[in-house]
Amino acid sequence: MDTPIIAVLGGGRCSEEIAQLAERVGAEIARRGGILICGGLFGVMEAACRGAKKHGGTTIGVLPGMDRNDANPYVDIPVVTGLADARNVIIVRTAHAAIAEYGTLSEIAFCLKFGTPVVGLKTWELAAPVVKAQDPEEAVNKAFELAT
Repeated sequence: MDTPIIAVLGGGRCSEEIAQLAERVGAEIARRGGILICGGLFGVMEAACRGAKKHGGTTIGVLPGMDRNDANPYVDIPVVTGLADARNVIIVRTAHAAIAEYGTLSEIAFCLKFGTPVVGLKTWELAAPVVKAQDPEEAVNKAFELAT
């Protein structure tokens, strides 16, 4: 298999607790040798990218606007789309698996529609096949298992 590309799906604003969890997710993705892909902006996305970069990881930010300078400072590869929220389809289609937090219901729906495995960490209670995780390390372990 190619290097696993793991999407981190989360809001542009989040609590400090969620930011810390997202940073741990990003760090664990990097430690496991994966590539992190996200929406490239702030909140959960920035925290996850920061965690990945602290551990030598590679990050891709699929941006909603027309300016690569909108990316958070931890994005290695900014992808400029001009597609607003429609960029989420690109993120989900590119990822081998995704980790989603609360606030990302539309991205979870794309994962389910396109068959991208999704792990929920502090996310919606859904009857759909979202794999639940209790902590960042478990979320990343499950995402890597599902990505193969």
